[in-house]
Amino acid sequence: MSTTETNRAVAKRFYEEVVSQGHLDVLDEIIAEDGRDTAGPAGGAAGTSGFVQHVTWLRSAVEGVTATVTDTVAEGDRVVVYWTIEGVQRGEVFGAPPSGRRFVGQSISTITFRDGRIVEYGVLPDRLGILQQLTG
Repeated sequence: MSTTETNRAVAKRFYEEVVSQGHLDVLDEIIAEDGRDTAGPAGGAAGTSGFVQHVTWLRSAVEGVTATVTDTVAEGDRVVVYWTIEGVQRGEVFGAPPSGRRFVGQSISTITFRDGRIVEYGVLPDRLGILQQLTG
């Protein structure tokens, strides 16, 4: 498997096993020691701790959360992931109080790799589209 294909597989594994299934132990295998989740509540804390905080928050705020990868674009050490998130809002999301509403949103993430491990993770969610569903 090429490096690009390995990186794509790790990216998909992050969404399928960690975000959707809550297998936080997988992070030890796929996150570099100095990896940073720049999108999470830990503000880019190094290592798995920032990823754990982000996924833990997400899984508590969104009941039954699923993250489905719909496409990837990969070149060199970077993978851009197009994915769909869905679930029922049970906690604050983007400043909106818990609504109990089901929502579906699109997101685009950029993931940078080194030696098959994530060194930087960022995400651009469709905040407006999600907020319209939660507060509409």
